[in-house]
Amino acid sequence: MTERRVDCFFYGLFMDEKILAHNNVIAKNPRRAFVQDFALFLGARATLGRSEGAKAYGVVFELTHTEINRLYGGPGFEKYLPEAIIVSILEGNSSPALCYNLSVLPAPHEKNPEYASKLRAVLEKLEFPLEYVSELC
Repeated sequence: MTERRVDCFFYGLFMDEKILAHNNVIAKNPRRAFVQDFALFLGARATLGRSEGAKAYGVVFELTHTEINRLYGGPGFEKYLPEAIIVSILEGNSSPALCYNLSVLPAPHEKNPEYASKLRAVLEKLEFPLEYVSELC
């Protein structure tokens, strides 16, 4: 029996299908999307946090729970917790999705320039708005 797939919203380096494939994750049905009233925060890695009026961009993929657990069961992801959100697909539909976030936002002094540079490249490759990319990284 084939394991059921669920929509999962990624906003960091997991937006890159090559990184997912490297982690033995076969992402299906990619859709560029955004979440309203969330902002992207960068520390050692990325996380989303509630922020009235903000908008965070990312990609929705269909993954199995086994694949999701493989990604977030790895080192450095122990503090990421699942959260149900509503995403707006850029083509116009809204849809529920899982999203993994830190429960505590990174401190202002937490920085990872290498991660930020890689994230910028992924955001540019996915053709998200340039003003969004320049504000973040």
